[in-house]
Amino acid sequence: MSLSWSPAVFCVLVLAAAMTGGYYRPGTWYRELDKPAWTPPDLLFPIAWFILYAMMAVAAWLVYEIAGLTGGAVALSLWAIQLIFNALWSYFFFGLRRMNLALYDVAALWIMILATIIAFWMITPLAGALMLPYLAWVSFAAFLNWTLLQRNPEAGAA
Repeated sequence: MSLSWSPAVFCVLVLAAAMTGGYYRPGTWYRELDKPAWTPPDLLFPIAWFILYAMMAVAAWLVYEIAGLTGGAVALSLWAIQLIFNALWSYFFFGLRRMNLALYDVAALWIMILATIIAFWMITPLAGALMLPYLAWVSFAAFLNWTLLQRNPEAGAA
C-alpha cells in the first residue's frame, strides 16, 4: 500500500510556515522604522504571500505526483528546508526585531529557493517555474531587509 499525498498536505505545510507571519506581526516597531519610499503598502504583503504559498504548495505536489517520495526526495527535502528558513524570517525580523539575523536568514532562504527551483525543474519544469515568482519576491524582500537595516542600524541589531 503506497502513501498518497493530496495537494492538501502541501497546503498544510505551507500554512504552518505562514503561521509564523501571522504570529509575529509588524506592529508599532515596524511602522516606526525609517523606510524607503518604495516600501510596499502593508496590505500587499498578505496578498502576495497567499499567492506565493499557493504556488509553492502546487509546485511541491507536482514534484511528488511525478517523482514520488523516492524520486523526489532531494527536491522535496530542499523544499522543506527552504520552508523552515521562510518561517524563521518572521521570527527573526518581527519576533526578535533582529534585522541582521533576518538578513542572514533571507540569504540562506534565497539559496535554498534557487536550489529547490533547480531540483524541481529537473523533475518537471512547471514546478520549477511555479517557484520563480517566489524567488523574485524574496529577492525584493532581501533588498528591503538590507535597506531597512542600513536606515535603522540601532533597531536592527538589538
